[in-house]
Amino acid sequence: MGVAPRWKLHAGVTLIEPGAKFSLIEIAPDAKGAASKDKAAKQIKKLREQLAGLQEALYAEHRRSLLIVMQAMDTGGKDGAIKNLCGGLDPNGLQLTNFKYPTPEEWDHDFLWRVHHAVPGKGVVGIWNRSHYEDVLVPRVHKQISEAVWRERCEDINAFERLLTRNGVTILKFFLHISKDEQKGRLQARLNDVKKLWKFNPADLKERALWDEYRRAYEAVVQQCASDDAPWHIVSANHKWSRNLVMLETVVARLEQMKPQYPAADFDPKSIKIE
Repeated sequence: MGVAPRWKLHAGVTLIEPGAKFSLIEIAPDAKGAASKDKAAKQIKKLREQLAGLQEALYAEHRRSLLIVMQAMDTGGKDGAIKNLCGGLDPNGLQLTNFKYPTPEEWDHDFLWRVHHAVPGKGVVGIWNRSHYEDVLVPRVHKQISEAVWRERCEDINAFERLLTRNGVTILKFFLHISKDEQKGRLQARLNDVKKLWKFNPADLKERALWDEYRRAYEAVVQQCASDDAPWHIVSANHKWSRNLVMLETVVARLEQMKPQYPAADFDPKSIKIE
C-alpha cells in the first residue's frame, strides 16, 4: 500500500499535493522564508531582476502564459503581494484582474464565464486578485449552495484548469495564510490611519465572525482542487516581507522550469545594414 499524499513544508510556503489531507491550523502563519528582513530585501532585489528577465523571454517567445491566482482572508495581503510581484515587470506582458461582486451580465452566465474571459494570452503573465474560487468559498460558508452543487463546481474548476494547462497556461495558486490575531491588528490599523480608513468596511466584521467557517471552507477547496498541473501554495503571510520573498521564489522557480526561450530571427542579422 502506498503512502497517502501529504503536504510539503518549505520555509514560509507549503505545497499541497493532490489528495492531501491537511489543516491550516497545522501551518504556522508566522513562518519566515529568511533569517531577517534585511536579508530578505537583498534576495528580493535579485529575484525581481530574475523575474523581469524570465518575463521578457516569455513575452518574446509568445507560446505560453503564466496565471497566478491569489486568494486570502480579508486583510490577507493580496494587494501588497501583487505589488511585490509586479515590481520591475514589463506592463506589455502583464495582465491584472480584480474579481469583485458579479455584474448582472456575469450572473446571467455560468460562474466560470467571467474568469475564462480573463485568462492571459500567449506570452503574458496574468495575476488574479480573487478568482473562480470565490464561487466555492463564500456560497459554502453562507450555505447558499448544497454540498452536491459545491462538489460539481469543484469538478468544473478542475476540468477548467486542465483545459487551460493543456493549452499552454501554467497555473500557480496562492493562499495567503494569516492568523486571526494578525487580521485583528490589520483591521485596527485601517481604523487608526486616515490613509487606510477607506479600506475599512464594517461588513468585514461580519465575515471575521465566520473565521472558522472560512478556514474549513479553504481547507476543503484546497484538498478538492489541488493538482499536479495547478498546485496550491499556502504562504505564511503574517510577515509581509517574508511573504514577498517566498512568493517571488516560487514564481521565479516555476518560470525557470518553463524555460522560456527567445525566438530565433527569421532572417540573417549580418545581412542587415543600417545606414
